[in-house]
Amino acid sequence: MKSNENTLVFSNSQWKLPPEIDLKFAYFLINEAVDVAFCLGENEQFIYVNDATCQITEYSREELLSMRLHDIDIEFCLHNWSNIKSQNSSAFKSRYRAKGGRIFLVEISIIYVENQGKKFGCAVVRDKSDEIIELSVQTWMDELKNAKNYFQQVSQLSTKEVELGISLSIFNSTLESTAVGIVAINFEGEILSLNQKFIDMWQIPQLLTLSQKCPQCKSFFENQVKDPEAFSRLIWEVSSESDFESYYILDLKDGRTFAHYSKPHYLADKIVGRVWTVWDITESQKTEAALKLNESRFRTLAETTEANIFLIQGTHLCYINPAVEKLTGYKKEELLKDFDLHRLIKSKEPRQVRHQNPAANLEYQEMNLLTKDGTERWLACAVAKLDGMLDFGGKPVELITGIDITDYKNVESDLNLALAQAKQLSELRARFLAMVCHQFRTPLNIVSFSNSLLKQQVDKHTQQKIQPLIEHIEKAIEQISQMLDDTLFFAKAETAKISFEPEPIDLIEFCNNLVAQMDMSMSQKSIEFVSQFDYLTAYVDAKLLEPILKNLLENAIKYSPSNLSVDFMLACENGQLIFQVKDQGIGIPLTDQQSLFEPFYRGSNIKNIPGTGLGLSIIKTLVDLHGGQVVLESEVGVGTTFTVMLPLIKREFLLDEKSVLNEHSC
Repeated sequence: MKSNENTLVFSNSQWKLPPEIDLKFAYFLINEAVDVAFCLGENEQFIYVNDATCQITEYSREELLSMRLHDIDIEFCLHNWSNIKSQNSSAFKSRYRAKGGRIFLVEISIIYVENQGKKFGCAVVRDKSDEIIELSVQTWMDELKNAKNYFQQVSQLSTKEVELGISLSIFNSTLESTAVGIVAINFEGEILSLNQKFIDMWQIPQLLTLSQKCPQCKSFFENQVKDPEAFSRLIWEVSSESDFESYYILDLKDGRTFAHYSKPHYLADKIVGRVWTVWDITESQKTEAALKLNESRFRTLAETTEANIFLIQGTHLCYINPAVEKLTGYKKEELLKDFDLHRLIKSKEPRQVRHQNPAANLEYQEMNLLTKDGTERWLACAVAKLDGMLDFGGKPVELITGIDITDYKNVESDLNLALAQAKQLSELRARFLAMVCHQFRTPLNIVSFSNSLLKQQVDKHTQQKIQPLIEHIEKAIEQISQMLDDTLFFAKAETAKISFEPEPIDLIEFCNNLVAQMDMSMSQKSIEFVSQFDYLTAYVDAKLLEPILKNLLENAIKYSPSNLSVDFMLACENGQLIFQVKDQGIGIPLTDQQSLFEPFYRGSNIKNIPGTGLGLSIIKTLVDLHGGQVVLESEVGVGTTFTVMLPLIKREFLLDEKSVLNEHSC
């Protein structure tokens, strides 16, 4: 804008406004503009400000016209105003301070015009406070990200520290549990670490200072070996900075023999010390000498024993005894001369043996052999690796010692057949019981229905005589019906036709509902249910758990005095759900307790109390399906306590079948 172009010009207009109207329009437009606009005179004195300037700076127009720009521009001195004026037009950012103290970012576009020898600055200012907020947010986010990275590094360091502690603990445990003595020495001859085995092997006293610099320490070791000079030269004087490995055997005065192996210890490709490993080879040397001396004896024993002995090297037989010839029908010359081992050994199956010594270098197998005449024979074998113990070209051999168990395998096959037949008979019995129960159910329903009709036909004159008889019939029907139900349920359980299908249930609610249901059918007795939890959700099979608990509670009520309550407890300990039912009834004699879980067995002191003898057998079967156990404690005249313990199923157990959630873990 030039000084001589201060009038408003309308496009496509054929007329021009008078100057006074033109100025009014210009004043109106500038004053009503949203953006801040002002004019500066000499020394950046405000000579005109619009309403937006007053609003953003919170000063009145009169206050601003008495002020200079540097009164509100806190970065005024940072700008090169001489350069700005010389360019005539310029745009830059700065920070203003409002009257209330608020500081905000602005973008200034200023044009300098000259009129009558004086320069005036016309400025338009836009509020850029959002950029400060965005910058602050970004700065805060960056700082937050840096803090997050720092805490992640701290967390990673903490995790590594824990892992390092675990690794160090495992290393120390391994060091202490090893069967050899280990000692680590630095350049100065100081012992950095050693295990208890090293101390025990050398029988080192507690007061002895372990150091290569200690004369008493050297004397102690030299006094125990037969050749002190060799010990000093080969072991004591070996530098910890040496980069070679060494192996020596020392004979001690007490008759023991130690093997010493050492190698340099590196840290980042730099030798920092030396590690010695010491083990007692006294027995192994004796064994080696005995094997060398008794190799002929071994052959003599192998030739005379009835056990079948093979020595196999790779895929070739290198020795068999006469028993093998007799068993297989092959001559020794046939088997030892390029014989295909697969023609002889048809299959091998590893077998676990109880109380097997884990340190023993033995594997137990059942081996199926095919004899020369095509007959199959079975051997129970002990397989041992002999590495250098027998001289067969210095290569390891496999010693197989087997006894013929063909007759046993035949008997085992017959036994499996008998078990299959027994299972088939059991299923037939179950089907028969189911059929009988079904056949009984139809006439029983007729009797029950007829009894109901009789009750309706009884009049007042005959009610007193007939009503007790009808009640007896009803009770008998209930007992027979219960017996049929128990028999059917037992038959299904016995033939494994009841599947175990655990689902998550709230056991507290389940037990409370069961107790409420049973309390409704009792007039005097009550069940006191207690639990250590307010809620307990676990995976169980409700259709199996209900008859377990219901049978226990019904037995406790049945065999207790009518005025005494039954205690019912639920707990969770050591990964097990524990259900306990305790009564103060007649108790169970000790002689009956062993057979109490057998089908149809009843205690000898029950007198005329009705029952089928199937309840506890059903309980035992259902508990077994859960993989749990049931325990009985009873004293005659005092009471009985049944405890059912079921394993708490974890998520991993059913991971392949369904997702498992235990809301409460015990």
